[in-house]
Amino acid sequence: MEQEPNDVNVLNAIVKGAKKFDKIVKATKISLNEVNEILQRLESRGLVVLTEKKGFFGPKKELALTEKGSKELEVRKFELEKNWENMVNIWKSGDKQKLQQCMDDNRSVIPSMMFLGIMDMMMFSTMMTFMGLAMTSFIPDQSMYDTSSQDTSHDSGHSDYGGGDFGHGDGTGDMGGFDVNF
Repeated sequence: MEQEPNDVNVLNAIVKGAKKFDKIVKATKISLNEVNEILQRLESRGLVVLTEKKGFFGPKKELALTEKGSKELEVRKFELEKNWENMVNIWKSGDKQKLQQCMDDNRSVIPSMMFLGIMDMMMFSTMMTFMGLAMTSFIPDQSMYDTSSQDTSHDSGHSDYGGGDFGHGDGTGDMGGFDVNF
């Protein structure tokens, strides 16, 4: 999973209560197609499972982490915390070049550190100033600004109001197990 930092963001979003496709997209600010690919990958690895619950308007399909998924998330959080701690220690040592190299090496996981609340944004901002860089050099714009006012819901026409049927095959918009209707 190390090559896939967004996987950790999706796992964390599910733990935090985003158990439906549209909620995961909104929480993570990751594109629909990428979330779909990530969910397929996580399901194939046994990290998430689709559960069906009874709802007021019929059955509701939700995602949940498996025990293996919960353990994977904890391991990845620990690794990210160690990476952040290393960056802080390098910053405290005053070595700009070493800090720049460390941040470049960890560029792909910095947004995950922010998303998971591992990174102290004030300290990160201070580090960027120390190196004479803008925060956008390491954090994508969509992660820095609140886009909660944007409508990211996608009505699927299903009675579960979940933004997409996670079922395995009603034939409409099937994207390999996670039906997404645009």
